[in-house]
Amino acid sequence: MLKKWFTLPTVEESEPPAVPPQSGSTNRPLAAQTEEEATPGRPPAATSGGGATIPKYGPFEQVYQAAAVKPPRLPYGILKVAEMMNSAHLSGMSGEAKRCSLLMALEAAGAEVEDLLQDAVVRQRALNDYEESQRNRLKNFEQAKADDNNKIQAELDRITSQYMGRIQANLDEVAREQDAFRAWQRAKQVESQRITDAAAYCVPQSNSGGVATLTAVLERATVVHR
Repeated sequence: MLKKWFTLPTVEESEPPAVPPQSGSTNRPLAAQTEEEATPGRPPAATSGGGATIPKYGPFEQVYQAAAVKPPRLPYGILKVAEMMNSAHLSGMSGEAKRCSLLMALEAAGAEVEDLLQDAVVRQRALNDYEESQRNRLKNFEQAKADDNNKIQAELDRITSQYMGRIQANLDEVAREQDAFRAWQRAKQVESQRITDAAAYCVPQSNSGGVATLTAVLERATVVHR
């Protein structure tokens, strides 16, 4: 019996007989529910292993129904049991008392424990498969964004290199202009000294010695003409 409980049915075996749905579900097709229940701003749809399209991180019921192996349709499924165990009528009871009450209710309803455990296995498998598909989707998404960032970084480096080259060209031009100006200053000093030396011959020579400047030459010229 345990082997039956924990053996997943094949896709063909998962086709259940038509019975009333569990509490909280509707008779609307999944595609209609997906379209109507999708809210604005929700991320794009993701495709599950069963080929159905569901909103990413949508309700668990949609995950179950989109799985390759769908949970069996039972009047009393494992989710119904979870709902019953959280009932206020069982509040304060011990674990064993709750279990006995549950088994009594299931027996009265004609529910088989092995069917409930099979339902639990199928739903857990659906959740695990969905988690794995979303992990792979996230990994691919991260890789795509990383590749995009690498392209952006390469473009940024290219543009940065281009503008740094322009900046360096401007700095080089400034340096050339500074060198040219300093060279002109040196030539100007030579020219000024040449003019001063020529002017010095036009006035009496000074006995003080030292380097002659044009100002000193002009002062001597003024004294001579007084």
